[in-house]
Amino acid sequence: MKEELSIIIPVYNEARNIKKVLEGIDRVVHDISCKAYVVYFLENDNTLPILKKIKNSYRFPISVLKSTYGRGAANQIKTGIAKSVGDIVLVTMSDLSDNPKDIPIMYNKIKQGYDVVCASRYVNGGGQIAQNSKSLIKKALSMFVGLSLHYLKGIPTHDVTNSFRIYKRKIFKYINIESDTGFSMAMEITVKAYALGYNITEVPTIWTDRSEGKSNFKIAKWAGSYFRWYRYALVNGYSSMQKSQKVK
Repeated sequence: MKEELSIIIPVYNEARNIKKVLEGIDRVVHDISCKAYVVYFLENDNTLPILKKIKNSYRFPISVLKSTYGRGAANQIKTGIAKSVGDIVLVTMSDLSDNPKDIPIMYNKIKQGYDVVCASRYVNGGGQIAQNSKSLIKKALSMFVGLSLHYLKGIPTHDVTNSFRIYKRKIFKYINIESDTGFSMAMEITVKAYALGYNITEVPTIWTDRSEGKSNFKIAKWAGSYFRWYRYALVNGYSSMQKSQKVK
């Protein structure tokens, strides 16, 4: 039976976290037909031996995939999108930063007719638990980008950079993903979806900075990626597309 919801989980040396991530998902997907796609890019990734032992322990099937687009979270996510088959696509991280309790809420929003549902840290009921000074810098950058695009361009989320998202698969027929970093990919997809007239909404989430393992966030590199899609949003906001027919 084809799953309705494809859950894309990029991993890189997440042996300490992956079991808890899958357990969290397992607790909330009772009535959702879904399959998880765990995507890696190195054969010596320490997540793989753990996955081999536990992959049949959950109410949903798990497929372990090697990235066909190359190294990095963005390429892993693109692989997951390309290889999965569900009409709805969820992207969630493997570092315990995303709250699985939000998944049914996001899924229900998609079922109500939205095309993109963003988990938002910067809206009432949302928040971010930072562990160190780098996390605080990252928070300040993402908050500025999200809030300014919401108020300047009307993008219907206060948190355009958070990777924790649910999408209708149909949007990827019209959106060519160009990002080579996972942290800017969600922003790229969202601003392009907005420019095309897709229906976007958000739900509050509490995001928790990783406590196990090493973060791969590099501020200097990804600030440039943020700026690229920030500029795109300023130039190509929905107001400039109103003369065109909305994509259905």
